[in-house]
Order: sequence, then C-alpha cells, then structure tokens
Amino acid sequence: MSTVIHPVVAAPSRARTTLFAASFGFLMVSLDATIVNVALPTLGRRLGAGLTGLQWVVDGYTLMFAAFQLIGGSLSDRLGARRAFATGLSLFVLASLACGLAGTPGVLIAARFVQGLGAAVQLPASLAMIRHAYPDASARSRAIGVWAAAGGAAVAAGPVLGGLLLASLGWRSLFLVNLLIGGVGLLMTSRADATPAARGRPLDLPGQTAVVLALCGLTFGFIEAGRLGWASPPVAAALATAVACGVFFVWWERRASEPLLPMRLFARPVFSAASVAGFAQNFAYYGIVFLLSLFLQNERGDSALATGLIFLPMSIAAMGSNMLGGRLTARLGPRAPMIGGQLLFAGGLLTLLVAGTGASNPVIWLATVPVGIGAGAVVPAMTSAVLETVEPGHAGVASAELNTARQVGGAVGVALFGGLVAGDLGHGLRLSLAIAAAALLLSATAAARWVRSAPRDRARRPATAPEPARPGPPR
Repeated sequence: MSTVIHPVVAAPSRARTTLFAASFGFLMVSLDATIVNVALPTLGRRLGAGLTGLQWVVDGYTLMFAAFQLIGGSLSDRLGARRAFATGLSLFVLASLACGLAGTPGVLIAARFVQGLGAAVQLPASLAMIRHAYPDASARSRAIGVWAAAGGAAVAAGPVLGGLLLASLGWRSLFLVNLLIGGVGLLMTSRADATPAARGRPLDLPGQTAVVLALCGLTFGFIEAGRLGWASPPVAAALATAVACGVFFVWWERRASEPLLPMRLFARPVFSAASVAGFAQNFAYYGIVFLLSLFLQNERGDSALATGLIFLPMSIAAMGSNMLGGRLTARLGPRAPMIGGQLLFAGGLLTLLVAGTGASNPVIWLATVPVGIGAGAVVPAMTSAVLETVEPGHAGVASAELNTARQVGGAVGVALFGGLVAGDLGHGLRLSLAIAAAALLLSATAAARWVRSAPRDRARRPATAPEPARPGPPR
C-alpha cells in the first residue's frame, strides 16, 4: 500500500520545491537589477563613473543576459534544467562577490558581465524546471504566476532595500546580499525535482557567435552614440555589425541542421506575439526606470531611499498583478492579459508624460500604479503562451528566446533613452516616455492580431500537445 501512495503524495511536494527554487532564482536576478538602479548616482560619485559608465553598469549585465540566453536554453535542454540552473546560480553568486569587491568602474562592469552570463544560464532553466514539474497547462499557468510574482516581489523590495542598504552599509552591500539569497537558492535546488537531459544535440556555435556580436554591436552603438554622436565611425561600425550579424543569424538558423533557435517557432502567431511583447515590456520598463532614477536623484535631489519609496506603489502593484495575471491566463488564455496589460502600461506612461517633470509624488504614484498592474499582468500571460506553444524538448530554448527578447528590449531601452538625455534630462525623459508608450501600443496591436481567444478547456489541455500550426506573421 505504501508503495502506491508514496508517489502520489511526494510528487506535489517535489513540484512545490522545484517551483520555490526556480522562483528564488528569478527573485535574485530581478532584485539585482532594481537595487542597482537606485544606486547609480552613488556609484557615479564613489567610483568616478560618468553617464556612459553608468549605462554600462546596467547594460553590461543586460547585454550578457540577452546574448547568452539562447545557448543557456540549449544547455538546459541538453544537460538537464536542474543542473544548468545550479550552474548559472553559482556563477551569479561568485560574480556578485566580485561586484561587491570592485574598486574601479572597469572591474565593476566586467563583474556585471559575468553576472549576466550566470543569469543567462539560470533563467531559461528555471522555466524549464517548472515546465517539467507542472505538465498540466492550467496548473503550470498558476505556477508561472507564482514565479512571476517572485520577480515582482524583488522589483517591489529592490528600490527600498537598495536605499536602506546604501544608507546603512554602503553600495557594496547591494551586491553582497546576493551571497545570502543565492545560498538559499542553491540549497532548495538540491532538493528540486530532477529533469531529464536531451543529450546528443550539438551546440550551434556559429549562431551563438552571431547573436553575441549582433547584441554587442547594438548595445555599444546606442550607448556610445550619446557621447560620440550617431555619425561617428565607431558607432556606425557597431550598428552595421549588429545588422550584418543579425541577418546572418536568421540565414544560418534557417539552414542549420541543429539550430540554436528553430525559426519555425516564429510561424506560430502566439510565439511571435509573446516575443514582441517581451521586447516592448522591458524596453519601456527598464529604460524609463533608469531615467526616472537619475531624474529624481540628480534633478530633484531625492535620496536613494526616497526614490525607492516613490517606486514602491508601482512595484507592489506589479507583484499583485503577477499573481492575478497567472490566474487570468489559466482561466481565459493569454490574449486578454497581454492586450489589457500593455494598454494599462502605456496609459500610465502617457499620464507621466502629460504630468511633466514637475509632477508631485502623488501624481507620479497615480501614473505608475497602472504601469505596475499592466506590466505584472503581461509576464505570466506571455510566458505561459510560449511554454504551451512548444513541445517539451524545446521548452528551454523557447523560454530562452522569450527572455532574450525581454533582455534585448531592456538593453536597448537603457542605451537609447540614456543617449536621448545626454544633453537635457527633462526633455529626454519626455521623449523617452512617448517612445516607450508607442512601443507598447504597437505590441498590444500585434497581440490583438496574432493571439486568439482560448476557451477554458484549451487552457487545461495536456501540455505535450503542440499548438496546431496557423498562418502567422512574416518571418
């Protein structure tokens, strides 16, 4: 009797442990980004970094996060998600230690690059772990809501925790706190559900090289354009390299026998819409938070803690919306949360634009709470959409593609908006708000066109059944 009952009781417990470990990893990755934003003016003063150096502190991490997620997803599928997750988490913790001990901007930026590499291996593996632990689509949507809420909790706590640590223990503690969080995450990972490995699939080195060069060129071009000018030879060469490598990547992936990113996935409308939404989401969110952090502290004279408190209502709204978005996606499918969330997000940014740079704190809160609600609702919807669209053997690479799109969006947002404020922070902020809102409205239009409403029973169907092919957007 005991041999029959034991698997039934143990499986849900092991699944919850897996979800907890995956969520802890996502929390650490998200916390790191938000803590650093509120500390940017302090880092500039203590380490002697200018605006371009501060952009690299943010985008050095984001660039590697984006550039290596596809190969991170492949490693997750090839080696097993739990093993890949533990490897990425360990690398992230070691790089955080190096960040905390850095004495110059160059050392800090280099350590941030390594942090991004660890996150790139860890994050797609965390979603693949959830994909394996929750084979039922409805249960998985709710689990992804919990995973997304962990990131939302980090976003909520990050600015305030960053301000407190900065005031009490100094800027180095913002990175060293990851040693504690990462240690707990590794302990939980050792107890998580083991995941199968799909050995025998070779790594696509030409494709990975093209991705890295394309993203490095794009990020370098946008960041350095603010200092050197858009027509300068280094900027022009970097952007030309990005375009050439991007074209080569698409050409190569269509012909490779074992592609890093199967191009056929983009023939599925839901997958394409989720990718567009992921880019627009982070493009708007991280770009605007970067500028607002600088504006509130450098122009208005607010402290890091006061800045964190200004962001707090938005972050709490995002955390609650993550949970609600997961439940709405499980019940209604991804269409409504994706469209509605992006419209709310854009509406909040346009409210900030109308209020202007002289807006009081209550007005900022009134505008940013819809930003948090909208952003929080979209994440579990687009993540569930991607995982339901692909077969289990491609869960890691599909998750990596979505998160690559998100991180590329964040890197481009910080780089582009940072360049726009090089001369006038107030004018650049207003222009950036308009651009970010336009990107979200275009993405919501794509979701309305490419994502179809799902009946309730479709959200509950077995995850192993791939979505039937339908005519999609041009490749």
